[in-house]
Order: sequence, then C-alpha cells, then structure tokens
Amino acid sequence: MSAKLPIVVLLSGGGTNLQSIIDAARADLPVEIRAVISNRADAFGLERARRADIPTEVVEHRQFTDRDSYDAALMKCIDGFNPELVVLAGFMRILGDDFVRHYQGRMLNIHPSLLPRHRGLNTHSRCLEAGDAEHGASVHFVTPELDAGPIILQARVPVSPDDSPEDLASRVLEQEHRIYPRAIRWFAEGRLKLENGHALLDGQPALQRD
Repeated sequence: MSAKLPIVVLLSGGGTNLQSIIDAARADLPVEIRAVISNRADAFGLERARRADIPTEVVEHRQFTDRDSYDAALMKCIDGFNPELVVLAGFMRILGDDFVRHYQGRMLNIHPSLLPRHRGLNTHSRCLEAGDAEHGASVHFVTPELDAGPIILQARVPVSPDDSPEDLASRVLEQEHRIYPRAIRWFAEGRLKLENGHALLDGQPALQRD
C-alpha cells in the first residue's frame, strides 16, 4: 500500500463530511483524494472539492434510463481514478448489487442513525417518533442490503424531549465529522478489513462505540 491511500468520494449534497476528510487530509490523514464524484451537478460538495484543487466529475443519474446503466457509467468513472477505497459521503442513490460487489471490502458509508435502527431516510424524525433515548451515526462497510453492512464505528448523542429533527441532525452531523475520518484512517493504515462478512480492526471485531 502506498504512503497515502488513494480514495474517491461520492456525494449528492453539501459535502460537509467531504470537508471533514479534506481537513483531516491537510493535517495527517494518510489519504489522497483523487476525485469527488456526484450524481448532481449542483451539489455544493463539488465546489468544496474545487476549492481544494481536487478533480470533480458529475455522473447525472437522470441521463440514464435504468440503474444498471447508471451504475456501469459510475463504476467506469470511479475506476478511472484507481482508488483503493470508495467513500460514500451523503451519496443519495441506491447502488445495485453488481456495483457493490465490485467494491466489496473497499467501500465505506456513514449513516445518520445507530444502525441497525432507522435504516434508510428521515432518520432524525423517525428517531423522535419512536421515542428513542439516544441517536447517533454509524460508519459501515457497504454491502448489497441497504444500510446493513458490518458496522465499524458508532457515535451516540442523547435525545432531549424538546429536540426537533433539525436539532438532532446538527448534533449527529458533528459526530459524523469526527468519526468518519477516524474509520478512513484505520483503513488507510491497513488496520481495518472486511473478512468473511465481518469488519475487523487489528484482527478483532471492529465495532467501536464512541
């Protein structure tokens, strides 16, 4: 493995998790962000990448008639940058099984809930509706089943009776910015692996709760 791990980041929106990775890489996170790719040309995360002199690409999903053809085009774009890790940072597209298997063991996602609770969308509202006492964020390996890959790292936040979904979203996002670079570092250092369907950190079950 090279001194700096080559990565590609996929996003669909504002890119605050991308910014946390950029900031960490400017410090001592041993990664080279080779490209930031979005399915939306208006995603502000692309502007964050440009400001950091990182190449950007747009693979617009609305230009494709089906998921398979979109996935194939996205895969071709990603592979052109030869990443060793693909980082999903608010990429709001469900990826097909063939795409996920192509990057098996080298694609991470961060999800705004304490998985396996609240897979999918609208996690903050659903947390409040369920009366949960705590909420948080999870970093996991991506597998074909949505938000169901082996969990690597979680951060927890308490839920207050007067919280709004926006309150929760803000506090959870702060934790995402903290834990995602940490998990990426573990992978870059060769400490984190997916083996036989399990996330392992230094050869032991990886799940860390912070």
